[in-house]
Amino acid sequence: MTGLATFVPALAIGMPGTTEIIIVLAVVLLLFGGKKLPEMARGLARGLRTFKDEIKGIKTDIDQAQTPEKSDSQTESTTEPPKSED
Repeated sequence: MTGLATFVPALAIGMPGTTEIIIVLAVVLLLFGGKKLPEMARGLARGLRTFKDEIKGIKTDIDQAQTPEKSDSQTESTTEPPKSED
């Protein structure tokens, strides 16, 4: 038995084509108008920049938590030779 997408190509979801993108942009332009779009784009860019910065901060926090930090007792024991009990 074959899948439903082979019988109904419209149900096969993929990347939007050029026509679909143009239609979506035209609808957005009609809904919000030409003056509001630059403001919306700036707000979207600020939000994406903030999101990207937060993700970068989380990654650095995770990396710092995963790297073992040497404590003072570990560094002293590796620099001094072991003492003998003679």
